[in-house]
Amino acid sequence: MGLLAAPAAQAQEAPPAPVVTVAKPLVRDIVEDDEFVGRFEAVDQVSLRSRVGGYLDQVHFQDGTLVKQGDLLFTIDQRPFKAALNQAQAQVDSAKTLVEFSKMQFERAETLSREGNIPVSTLDDRRREYLAAQAQLDGAEAALENASLDLEFTEIKAPFSGRVDRRLISPGNLVQADQTVLTTIVSIDPIDFYFDIDERTYFAYARDARERGGVMQEGAGGVDVVVRVADRDEATFKGKLDFAENRLDEATGTMRARARFDNKDGVLQPGMFGRINVPGSLPHPGVLLPDEAIGADQNRRIVFVVDEAGLISAKPVRTGPRIDGYRVIREGLTGEETVVINGLVRVRPGVTVKSEMTTLPPKVEAEGQTQ
Repeated sequence: MGLLAAPAAQAQEAPPAPVVTVAKPLVRDIVEDDEFVGRFEAVDQVSLRSRVGGYLDQVHFQDGTLVKQGDLLFTIDQRPFKAALNQAQAQVDSAKTLVEFSKMQFERAETLSREGNIPVSTLDDRRREYLAAQAQLDGAEAALENASLDLEFTEIKAPFSGRVDRRLISPGNLVQADQTVLTTIVSIDPIDFYFDIDERTYFAYARDARERGGVMQEGAGGVDVVVRVADRDEATFKGKLDFAENRLDEATGTMRARARFDNKDGVLQPGMFGRINVPGSLPHPGVLLPDEAIGADQNRRIVFVVDEAGLISAKPVRTGPRIDGYRVIREGLTGEETVVINGLVRVRPGVTVKSEMTTLPPKVEAEGQTQ
């Protein structure tokens, strides 16, 4: 009998309680972010065309370089336009001579008419000739100004500072006025980021904008935003929301919004995709936990809570975005609970554990991440 009792006694011995790390959730005022995908666009962009037609004479830039406003980029052959300017100047000189002559004739006729030596009809003819000469001079001066503008337009200059594309036409080719595209220029700094928000999100943002004393279409009061690009997960670029369209798209039910970013180093390029984080709420008390403390039960998210006796129970929660390395718990916790943050594989509801209390740091920095 004694030999048989020993194995039974060993079987009745309870296994040691698993050791887990527990902590109180962080509770503080937070602002939840919404993430959208969008694309960068230049603030200013232009397809450069010539205002006058002619043969391209010179190209004054290297492909892809930065140019400043007013820099000379192309020159159209100026010889025909200089000849036209000289011709217009000659017509002005001729018209001035005619005005002087007709003026003297008119003044002489006025004197003779007062003395009664010529009829009034002759005086009227001299006045008409003088006025016609003045009108001819005005037309000649307008033609001269137009010829001067045409000559000026043979020098195509940068309308704003930015980066120029490659030349799309070589010297010697015919340039058609207002049609032939010579090159394109895009501004670099600052740069805009466009993204679409749905109707529900728009209402939330508009409400928060009114709370801040702003209007969504005017940037919601200059809300601070950050954007990440595809190949720079570790870096963020900071900017401000500054515009939203004045209506929702009927086909998609979305509204396009815009944020503006400084781009002094030129890293951000027009056409580049990115992910933007926009504050989706006003500051409010929030409960934060590390992702490691959140488990899954089919289609639910749960956390394991420890009571004073060390008994484990599961609580379903609704999660939100990440803030400072933690996951926002929107529903399910008050912040007073003691939650298992390490050792989830060793616990289940109804199990008694041995707890090791720790304190969560205010912020978790991921490896290689800068914020």
